[in-house]
Amino acid sequence: MDVFNWLAEIPLSPYDKPFDIVEVSFNNGSRKDFYRNTTRHTFEKGDMVTVEGMNGFDVGMVSLTGELVKLQMKKRRVADTPDLKKILRRATADDLAKMEASKKKEKDFLIRSRAIARSMGLEMKLTEVEIQADGKKATFYYTADERVDFRELIKVYASEFRVKVEMRQIGARQESAKVGGIGTCGRELCCSTWLSDFKSVSTTAARYQNLSINQAKLSGQCGRLKCCLNYELDTYLDALKDFPEEADVLQTTSGPAILQKRDIFKNLMWYAYEHNPTKPYALTIERVKEILALNKQGIAVEELKPVEELPVKNKIEEPEFVDVVGQISLKSLEKASKRRKQRQKKTQGQNKKKNNS
Repeated sequence: MDVFNWLAEIPLSPYDKPFDIVEVSFNNGSRKDFYRNTTRHTFEKGDMVTVEGMNGFDVGMVSLTGELVKLQMKKRRVADTPDLKKILRRATADDLAKMEASKKKEKDFLIRSRAIARSMGLEMKLTEVEIQADGKKATFYYTADERVDFRELIKVYASEFRVKVEMRQIGARQESAKVGGIGTCGRELCCSTWLSDFKSVSTTAARYQNLSINQAKLSGQCGRLKCCLNYELDTYLDALKDFPEEADVLQTTSGPAILQKRDIFKNLMWYAYEHNPTKPYALTIERVKEILALNKQGIAVEELKPVEELPVKNKIEEPEFVDVVGQISLKSLEKASKRRKQRQKKTQGQNKKKNNS
């Protein structure tokens, strides 16, 4: 996700030193890390830098500088320690060329690594391979339902690819974030654009929002429940505080009325008699509380006094065009073509007579 630095234009006091730690993103923003700037250069967002890597160097893009880096480090629980990796230099043309050469190998590494894991009978799915810019290290991202013993696999990968191998397990949501895609809303997946904190989502969130428990509709591309089910959950929970609890049944002289649903947007509760469940009645929250208070005293109300909902009047709009589909038959088209051909023959005959005369 691209972070906008709102503090970039605010000048520091002459007694404050600029924060010397910089956030650097790798692999199109799928991985971010923090590095200490020990060089004499001042880096801005978008600058390509060469940083310390595993027994070598790596190349990334500066994604954040200044005071906001402190907040990001606090959020990700990264301590400002002396052993933090450093920025070596501004990326040179040679560094960028090596990075491009390493990126071109990633697809071949992924295809070959999948074939090797399949031949060894390991129950794992390799999602992505990230090669360090200098080509000395490769990180293999995989998903697995159970624990996988890949000690022998690492040896095979090291001898096959001639690099230092790191295996990193990720979840289904992280896999979708790396692969990317378009959600049912028509926009890019939240996990691949801005969402980095993956919280657990349960079917309870759907029930609070009166959504039908349809696993196919509620699941995202990762196969788990959609993260967006949590976005408005707090608002629904606050609205449900106004609704009375233990209001599933109302006692009336006509029989018990069973709660069908809660309409949070209209602050209505729908009830239906046990002997006629197909005809629901909309009651206000205040009316339900009155009936519950009477029921606690052992009094059954005579009627529910439902709210009369006004019918929605359909606005008649004048059509901007006339739909003639189905009004034109094939016979009428054939007659029109015959008349056209006859007129053409007449004009051709008249032209011939004029020429002969």
